[in-house]
Amino acid sequence: MEAVIIGVGLHPFGRFPGKSAMDMGADAVRLALADAGVRWPQIQGGFIGSLEVANPDAIVGRLGPTGIPLRGVFNGCATAGTAISMAANAIENGEHDLAIAIGMDKHPRGAFAADPSVAGLPDWYGQTGMFLTTHFFGMKINRYMHDHGITERTLARVAAKNFRNASGNEKAWRRKPLSEEEILASPVLNYPLRQFMYCGPDEGAAAVVLCRADQAHKYTSNKPVRVRASVLRSRRLGAFEVQSPAMPAGEHAPSPTVDASRAAYEAAGIGPEDVGIAQLQDTDAGSEVIHMAENGLCKDGEQERLIAEGATEPGGRLPVNTDGGLIGNGEPIGASGLRQIHEVVHQLRGTAGSRQVPGAPRVGYTHLYGAPGVSAVTILST
Repeated sequence: MEAVIIGVGLHPFGRFPGKSAMDMGADAVRLALADAGVRWPQIQGGFIGSLEVANPDAIVGRLGPTGIPLRGVFNGCATAGTAISMAANAIENGEHDLAIAIGMDKHPRGAFAADPSVAGLPDWYGQTGMFLTTHFFGMKINRYMHDHGITERTLARVAAKNFRNASGNEKAWRRKPLSEEEILASPVLNYPLRQFMYCGPDEGAAAVVLCRADQAHKYTSNKPVRVRASVLRSRRLGAFEVQSPAMPAGEHAPSPTVDASRAAYEAAGIGPEDVGIAQLQDTDAGSEVIHMAENGLCKDGEQERLIAEGATEPGGRLPVNTDGGLIGNGEPIGASGLRQIHEVVHQLRGTAGSRQVPGAPRVGYTHLYGAPGVSAVTILST
């Protein structure tokens, strides 16, 4: 049985003093239910992702305790991809006819902090400053730029594009456009990445309602969006990923993004050439560049030309992060991937307003990547 998306809801991303993640999540759920033409008591099961909320299933206190199974999930930055994958699988396997995926988080200011021991690493790794994702992403893009001829100007173009896209998104956090020159003049945090090339942790929530394809007409007149594939992969031996203490000796394995992407294309029965719009994990501007190739959307090194030509702009051949991505929206981990789904669903419906890309895209692609080396890819189509 095929799963389709019939409703999406998004609480704005940013900073909301005095409002809990649970309350933001409940707001997103109500928006998704209204979009789907569904009442909460009709939902048969769900999957809720969060880092900060220890008991996300307690959201029923805001929505109504109906006795349904609600499973809390966490998988780093791929949390929301995990939630939507499990919700789609529950429908495809006949467990539920109507399910929901929810994501919510409320992160404090500043970089995430953790004890290296949680990742099986020694104390010295953290004491020397290596246990920082900002540092890892700086090292990764620095090597990639060296190997494939990517310039710092390209990183600035990616960040400037995402800030411009966010300026047209009323639910984005950072809505002030920044020029390439302003971005290049900002302080270096972890070379070659500058202050305005990184996303930041923040607050927000999102929800997605799914149902059996043959029952979509019972709930809403919205165009159902098909879940063609939703795939999760973890790192393999020989891959250099977040929190890896060294480059592996000998032959290197590809990133889990490569594995997840290839498996998703195969499951969906389409290729990269069919993708009309993409939402890629842009933890930093360099990550968007790398992920273009890792997701099969171009070859390594082609990004320099494609980005300079405007291929990833809203009016380009392959629009990327049309709602501003993580750079424009920030990253409340549990909700981030469902924000991507929200954007792609509206683009495929043709209801994205001022952000609507031309040409009536029929296939949308979302990608997540996070520590300690996990990736989620979801392919949607009309």
